[in-house]
Amino acid sequence: MPPPPPRILELIRRGAEIALNPQPEWLAELDAATLAGETRRPIADDPVLSAGLRRVNRANLLRWAAANATAPGVPVPAPEGDEQRLMARDIVRRGLDEPALDSYRAGESVAGRLWTRIACSLTTDPEELRDLLDVSLRSISAFVDGCVAAMSADLRAERAALTGSNHADRMQAVALLLDGAPIARARAEARLGYPLAGSHTAAVLWVDDLDSDFAQLDRAADLLASAAGRPPILDVTASAATRWLWTAARPDPAALRAGLDRLPAVRIALGPTAAGVNGFRRSHLDALTTQRMLARLASVQRLASHDEVELVALLTQDLEGADRFVRRVLGPLDGPPAEAVRAYLAEQCNATRAAARLFTHRNTLLRRLAQADAVLPRPLTENPLEVAAALELRHWRGQD
Repeated sequence: MPPPPPRILELIRRGAEIALNPQPEWLAELDAATLAGETRRPIADDPVLSAGLRRVNRANLLRWAAANATAPGVPVPAPEGDEQRLMARDIVRRGLDEPALDSYRAGESVAGRLWTRIACSLTTDPEELRDLLDVSLRSISAFVDGCVAAMSADLRAERAALTGSNHADRMQAVALLLDGAPIARARAEARLGYPLAGSHTAAVLWVDDLDSDFAQLDRAADLLASAAGRPPILDVTASAATRWLWTAARPDPAALRAGLDRLPAVRIALGPTAAGVNGFRRSHLDALTTQRMLARLASVQRLASHDEVELVALLTQDLEGADRFVRRVLGPLDGPPAEAVRAYLAEQCNATRAAARLFTHRNTLLRRLAQADAVLPRPLTENPLEVAAALELRHWRGQD
């Protein structure tokens, strides 16, 4: 095929420069498409996997644009490097190979639509537009084909590396238990090296920033074991940035909070303590619910247990509705009066205990409660349940 004429190459270069500075709504459309659909739901529901996939897809978009801004029309090689290999390893560990590859094709569809919008802004000549789209869309398709081939190769390499490993055995046994599949308890215990008959508290440990020091996760796992009194513990690497743990005793929250001060990148979500195989499963699923709620709310809280947030997790399935609820119930209530009301309700309307909780004088607490009543849309005595729920919502959203 003859090379495109200089005019078409110049239009591609100009379009690529626009694509190098994508509008926020373009990136939002790309993110939504690559994580949409039932097959990709397990990735979309995991804050770490979804962040990694968004990052890879955005990087691919910018890679193609940067290459064409420099050398328009020249084939763009597929990316190579540690970031994609880490993503492949995480995907294989979770058995999500096909959904991950699907996301590339979904991203290609969005990129093609966005590029067509850019191309239509560059020329009004129908023939130029036809040639521009023909050359550039072929280039995008070839680039995505290369990305899919490179990821497929990384996935095959990771599957081969994991086959027969202790980690693969443990992860497979965990997956069977979490799916409720029939597996003998004795067989599962032998593969896991962990007793299933007693009580379990599940924990999800993760880092939000994928450029963080992942070694902090090792120290956090040791912290969790220490805070639980070092009972039997099961530690599974779910991804480079995520660990799943189960412990036979519940960790002390105060010890965890103190230890997390030395591990600024790590966050921990705890499930409830429950017994047996069903408890093993239920505690983990509730820990995942807690992790997803923190991600959904963009919460700054670094330690949360399902017992604390179960109501908030249910109420925030509809974030816009939850925000309207908070505004309606609390009105302008904020600051120290809001803190006083939250402590007062948490202490079952006992002013003395609430004052002690806030390390303040009882008279100060009563004065702040009076200030709160003055601004609440309805008096606290008439509406304590809704006020408590609204304050919890705002607390976990990091808005107090």
